[in-house]
Amino acid sequence: MWTFFIALAALIGGYLIYSRVTEKVFVPDDRLTPAIKSPDGVDITPMPKWKCFLIELLNIAGTGPIFGAISGALFGPIVFLWIVFGCILGGAVHDYFSGMISSRNNGDSIVRLSRKYVGKVMEILMRIFSIVLLQLVTAVFVVSPSSLLESLTNGNVHAWIWMVIILGYYLLSTLVPIDKVIGKLYPIFGVILIAMALAVIGGILFQQGSYPMVELIGNFRDFSSSNGDLPWWPFMFTTVACGAVSGFHATQSPMIAKCIKSEKEGRQVFYGAMVAEGIIALIWAAAAMAFYHVNTSAGWSDLSAVGGSSASVQHICSTLLGPVGTVLAIVGVVICPITSGDTALRSCRLILGEVFHMDQKKLKNRLILTLPLFGVVVGISIWNFLDSHNFNLLWRWFAWSNQFLAAICLWVCTAYLAEDGKGKYRSLFTAIPATFMSAVVITYIFGEPNIALGRFIPMWVAYLIGAVAALLLFVAYLLILIFKMKDKPVVEEAALAEQEQ
Repeated sequence: MWTFFIALAALIGGYLIYSRVTEKVFVPDDRLTPAIKSPDGVDITPMPKWKCFLIELLNIAGTGPIFGAISGALFGPIVFLWIVFGCILGGAVHDYFSGMISSRNNGDSIVRLSRKYVGKVMEILMRIFSIVLLQLVTAVFVVSPSSLLESLTNGNVHAWIWMVIILGYYLLSTLVPIDKVIGKLYPIFGVILIAMALAVIGGILFQQGSYPMVELIGNFRDFSSSNGDLPWWPFMFTTVACGAVSGFHATQSPMIAKCIKSEKEGRQVFYGAMVAEGIIALIWAAAAMAFYHVNTSAGWSDLSAVGGSSASVQHICSTLLGPVGTVLAIVGVVICPITSGDTALRSCRLILGEVFHMDQKKLKNRLILTLPLFGVVVGISIWNFLDSHNFNLLWRWFAWSNQFLAAICLWVCTAYLAEDGKGKYRSLFTAIPATFMSAVVITYIFGEPNIALGRFIPMWVAYLIGAVAALLLFVAYLLILIFKMKDKPVVEEAALAEQEQ
């Protein structure tokens, strides 16, 4: 129990302290945000800070902090450390900077920002990964809530019917102005989501005799033998993405960057929403370990059998909370993926709108961009629905592409800080987590046993490749930074001379 409360206190403390450090590194000011400067009534529109916070939270909190955290429990209580430190030092910093830099660039997507601060090659790479990732997210977040809703209605309404309803909602919410559906429904969903998390952890705390929480002390060891022989490095860092660090969030923050009314709201909206998601992930990881008694071999076997599927969520909720609590909790879990799936499709539309320079005010243009994307999502969703094993395949590809996007986003933020001229070494603030995530994703690509490279390369070679590649990236960054610092005085003197003239 103490491990959970210490981790919870660390997350809250991280928000209170480290979010202010992050804010000082960025230096928000009184310049006009896109919502005030250039509202369009569709995607760029001012909304209250509390509403922006709830929308951002629901955008980023898909099934990741729930299913991912439950699967992450297979690595043992060490997952608490990743959720806490990953969230405070990496994920929340990633979300804050991606949102705030977007705000300073009229709400531009991470794709366009990557071109501005890194180069055209990076833009092309980001465009491909963003569109693929967003379509995978939308498809993944159709089947899992459909299965839960079928169980919630005792099978009277089949999953495929719920899937059609959810897909219809995705299409509607992608096309209409953000304040008409998302702006009205998300505050209600946010309250349900928070109530759900409190209900689950309350059920565990009040039944400690039956479901004792697993402590980190005495269990700080490698549990890979109970987790399909996957070692915690790098697989824990890709399994638990949402709730710690997730590149998907970089596609969502610019959406809310178009709606905040002041740069000074960014700390509460972007950093705060990520910490709130970290707390949700912490709760579900703790609940999974306690519920399945994972400090025993039988418990590990039970948890491994259900993994992060909807079956585990239903099992935990129905046992802990009874009928009323079950409805509340499952509805909360259903809300998470649905409210990320719709905004994922919306983000995809916005990215394509930038590519083809199409005005998003016109409904005709929104339809032209959305319908082909929607067709692909429907196809992937049907493929996923027809065979449950396809979900695991989709999740593996989502896992590495998601963290690949996170690493690139952090390098884009690093390039921004290196260029803004407000301090020599401020860019280290994002360069260090960027290097770490680069090591994670490169090691994963070469070591994952279910994808091509990992089938032929021993794990120790993957470790070596990941470490060397990340080190080379960091050295290259330092060399570029030193080069820029040498040139900067000349640039500053030229600018000063021009001003004097």
